[in-house]
Amino acid sequence: MNTTTVKRNRWDQYLLNVLGYVIVSLVAIVCLLPFLLIVSGSFTSESSIMREGFGFWPKEFSLGAYAFALSNPQTYINAYGLTISLTVVGTALGLFVSAMTAYVLQRKDFEWRNGFAFYFYFTTLFNGGLVPWYILMVNYLHMKDTYWALLLPPLLNVFYILILRTFLSSIPDAITESAKIDGAGDFTIFVKLILPLSKPALATIGLFTALTYWNDWFNSLLFVQSDKLYTLQYLLYKTLGNLEGVRKLMEVSGMKIADLPGESLKMALAIIVTGPIIFLYPFVQRFFVQGLTIGAVKG
Repeated sequence: MNTTTVKRNRWDQYLLNVLGYVIVSLVAIVCLLPFLLIVSGSFTSESSIMREGFGFWPKEFSLGAYAFALSNPQTYINAYGLTISLTVVGTALGLFVSAMTAYVLQRKDFEWRNGFAFYFYFTTLFNGGLVPWYILMVNYLHMKDTYWALLLPPLLNVFYILILRTFLSSIPDAITESAKIDGAGDFTIFVKLILPLSKPALATIGLFTALTYWNDWFNSLLFVQSDKLYTLQYLLYKTLGNLEGVRKLMEVSGMKIADLPGESLKMALAIIVTGPIIFLYPFVQRFFVQGLTIGAVKG
């Protein structure tokens, strides 16, 4: 390879890197702008938003939305504790059960794996509907107004099981066979070999499962009456609903509503509710890289 070819390859690589960084930076900016609008809107007075709309910088700085939202901080502390508990416990338990199910379904020596796979897949096509599900949860399982009503429904997702099954099928059978020769049982093989080799898939499914628990409000709406079991998203839904009712009552009575936070409160609640989950991705990304290196099969 002559010098001209080497310089051309270096220039092509440099140009590709520049284009890659520019495109990724533009995409990042496009994704960041809506978040900046939310942050700015949460610190803007309601009257300024009504007059001039949203902007990237608060024209009239105000903490009224946060003061209104956090007027009863104990409620948000309880909701945070419950939501974090559901997210951590549900994600860990859901990953373990889903991975174990996927491992069984991809085992070639499991005689009924095709039948069970079809059974799981069938549930994605048809379901009993909302009313039978509600009757089952309330009348037969007696889960109304309990922690289990929030934990169990999002626990398993057939789509995630199928994804994990596809990933686990790429792990060489020689690994499990060698472990069996050494005297390891199926559960030991699953915990000490299969799970460490599955970190990239587990990190991805874990992120999706955590987001499902964090954003869940519908189960609270259906099964929860006690305010001690309000999740963050349901508390947000209920707060905005109560605020809208207050605004309509003030309009009917002719009271001034310009200073009552509405749009700014929505932005402030969005920051309060979604802020912590944003910091989850960097930790998951670390496991992506670590899982790829640990999961490599070396000859």
